[in-house]
Amino acid sequence: MIFEHLAVGVFQCNCFILGCEETREAIVVDPGDHLERIIERVEGHGLNVTQIIATHAHLDHVGAMSGLGTHTGAPTCMHQEDQFLYDNLAMQADLFRLPTPPSGPVTRYLKEGDRISWGRHEAQVIHTPGHTPGSLCFFMPGEEILFSGDTLFQGSVGRTDLWGGDQPTLIRSITERLLRLPDETAVFPGHGPDTTIGFEGAENPFLTGRY
Repeated sequence: MIFEHLAVGVFQCNCFILGCEETREAIVVDPGDHLERIIERVEGHGLNVTQIIATHAHLDHVGAMSGLGTHTGAPTCMHQEDQFLYDNLAMQADLFRLPTPPSGPVTRYLKEGDRISWGRHEAQVIHTPGHTPGSLCFFMPGEEILFSGDTLFQGSVGRTDLWGGDQPTLIRSITERLLRLPDETAVFPGHGPDTTIGFEGAENPFLTGRY
């Protein structure tokens, strides 16, 4: 699998480009900013983006989503419960004194249990509310890879003091849905370094009660 990681925008959101080496189909996860860089990497690999997916609709994760959709013609996808956040990108940008990015209609709403396919690869959609009501994680069975957005980080969890956040719901999402994945699952979060499910279950102070 072609695997590209870019830290984009002022908040250094982790954007991922995942491509099938055989079919050259690809998905882009969390295109938060730096549209030109993302396009350069996609085209450098000769990839055809078939879906653009967001773990949630905070500004730093969707800032380049509409632009990438326009450029590639690929559908833009997220959970419907985060539509209110996407509708208020201007308010989000104003909070951090950032320019408002362009936005267009969301093409597809993802929900728990949906599957996303590109070439020979597939990811399962896991709904993990808490950081936002529509937060999603994407798990690749067989390859044991999880894209956790801002739900789970190395040694930490997502903040819940923004619109729609809820701490008990977040912890329940992690413990009931993510920690049941295989311990060896590699976790690629929305910010910061990667980790594993086993490490977080054993060492994350928010999950072990040490925080």
